Amino acid sequence: MPERFFRSASPDERRELPKIDTSVAHIARVYDYWLGGKDNFAVDREVGDKVLAIHPETVLSVQANRRFLARSVRYLTADAGIRQFLDIGTGLPSANNTHEVAQDIAPASRVLYVDNDPIVLVHARALLTSSPEGETGYLDADLKDTAAILAGAAQMLDFSQPVGVMLVAVLHMLRDEEEPRSIVDRLMAAVPPGSHLVISHLAIDVQRKTMAEMSRQLNESMTQQFSMRTRDQVTSFFDGLTLLDPGVVLTHEWRPGSGDEAKTPGVLWAGVARKD
Repeated sequence: MPERFFRSASPDERRELPKIDTSVAHIARVYDYWLGGKDNFAVDREVGDKVLAIHPETVLSVQANRRFLARSVRYLTADAGIRQFLDIGTGLPSANNTHEVAQDIAPASRVLYVDNDPIVLVHARALLTSSPEGETGYLDADLKDTAAILAGAAQMLDFSQPVGVMLVAVLHMLRDEEEPRSIVDRLMAAVPPGSHLVISHLAIDVQRKTMAEMSRQLNESMTQQFSMRTRDQVTSFFDGLTLLDPGVVLTHEWRPGSGDEAKTPGVLWAGVARKD
């Protein structure tokens, strides 16, 4: 079995890589296809094209989500003074990964990526680059296994100091019966005051008919099952925290850095909150 936790101090060690089923679409590879990446297969492109036929703006939406991630990390690093990040549901390496954004501002930042997708594990070395002063690590763990995540994170992060907990485009992979709110609560209970929570989540109450059809198509085509949620439902994940302005809004509406970012349409709710 592949090692579950590894870090930038030894990124070139030989590791057994998992087998990847290329006959079934995987959301990490479909997302990579939408972003113009090359780490995808015909089955992923087929599903991606089905979604694009329903919602042609999907590519713009995933781009808006990546830009939200970058802006939120910049805020946490430059304005909130966060120097360590727990990024869960990492996905395939792309532009403006969390460690790149954070370490550009604060080179000593530490970032632990968490994912359980075999395709992401294969490419994890690309996430283990780091500034000399900082550190990055990768943990192979499931979002639902918060005990394993927190135990692994404790190997690299200092839980006596604030942490930026990143749940970007991942909570919609949990069904209601899997209690996503409890998962968020357990993660935030483990980090100290001054920590921040960043969430983006597919919206079911924006372009309702289109999003409902997108959800149906994805759930029929993939083993992963999507549970899109309303703005109020996404807002409830921040209960007990101080929600920062402008609250829970669409990704392109959260503190856009330019007119172009403000106009790039998104269909994910997004927000950032502080633990006091």
